[in-house]
Amino acid sequence: MSGKSPARKVPRKAARKVARKGARKGARKGARKGARKVAKKSALPELLRGRTLLASLTVNDIHTSLEWYTNVVGFMVDEKYEREGILQAVSMKAGAVRLVMSQDNGAKGMDRIKGEGFSLQITTAQNVDEIANRIKAAGWTLESEPKDGWGARAFRLKDPDGFKLVISSER
Repeated sequence: MSGKSPARKVPRKAARKVARKGARKGARKGARKGARKVAKKSALPELLRGRTLLASLTVNDIHTSLEWYTNVVGFMVDEKYEREGILQAVSMKAGAVRLVMSQDNGAKGMDRIKGEGFSLQITTAQNVDEIANRIKAAGWTLESEPKDGWGARAFRLKDPDGFKLVISSER
């Protein structure tokens, strides 16, 4: 005897099955490896899976802000909230975007700065340049003209209280 084990013949069907199993295992291993790379970017698991965001702004003069958001930007009033005949809050919508404004009651001082370090980005499928031109035609000044960047076209503006809005095209 030569010490070698005799060669075994493996049927073709069985050989293909083993090859497919090895390919699947390799694909799974590659997928796991890719998942680990993604996981390194965000070490924490996704604990919240939001579907929408509703922003709420406290404004100095709800009537001025309501006029600006509807007539200048193009929001529609969804619902008004009054107490003893006095407008306290307004729920507005622009497509799937929802925004609530409430009247500042002065408890924290009417002269406090609003909107610092905060901006809302509204993404639209509409022509951003046309929206910007409509806003300027309504007499409002943009913070920045529409320009391309980060894969989208966008412009910036501030509301009467200093809250910043970015209106951009979809990426």
